[in-house]
Amino acid sequence: MLNKCAVLLLSLLVTLPVFAGQHVAVHPRTSIDSADQSTIKEIVEMERQAKEASLHRDPDFSQRTLAEDYVAITPLGQVTTKQDTVSARKSGQLRYEAIDVSDMVVRVYGDTAVVTARADVKGHQLGEDFSGPYRYTRVWVRRTGHWQAVSYQATVTQ
Repeated sequence: MLNKCAVLLLSLLVTLPVFAGQHVAVHPRTSIDSADQSTIKEIVEMERQAKEASLHRDPDFSQRTLAEDYVAITPLGQVTTKQDTVSARKSGQLRYEAIDVSDMVVRVYGDTAVVTARADVKGHQLGEDFSGPYRYTRVWVRRTGHWQAVSYQATVTQ
C-alpha cells in the first residue's frame, strides 16, 4: 500500500506548477539575454499549465509533456515513469484542492531548463491527506521544438 501511495503522491507532485503571476528568479547570472527571457516565459507557462492539469485531474497534460524516458523520484525515494504518472492521473484517486508555488528559480542551459521551487499543496490521495510544504526540481528539455519534462524530484519540507 505504501508503494502505491508513493506512486500516486509522485503523480500529484510531478505536475506542481506556478500561478500565472508567480515571481520567477534567474540565478546566478546577472544578465539575461532575450532568448533566455523567452525561454523562461515558456517554462513558466508550462508550469502554469501543469498546475491547471493537476487541479482538474487531466492526464492528457502528462501524456503530452512527459518525455518517454521521463524519470521521477517521489518524496519517499521511489522511482516512477511516465506511464506510472499517467496511470495514476487516470485513476482519479488523486485530488488537489490547492497548489501554491513560490520561490521559483528557472535556470536556462540552451535547450534545457531547470526549475526549482517551493510548493504548498492541499489535497488527498487514496483518501489520505498529503497536504503540506514541498520543494521540487523539474528538468525540461526542448525536443523538436516542444518542451518535455525529463526529470522530477520532490522533497517534503518543514
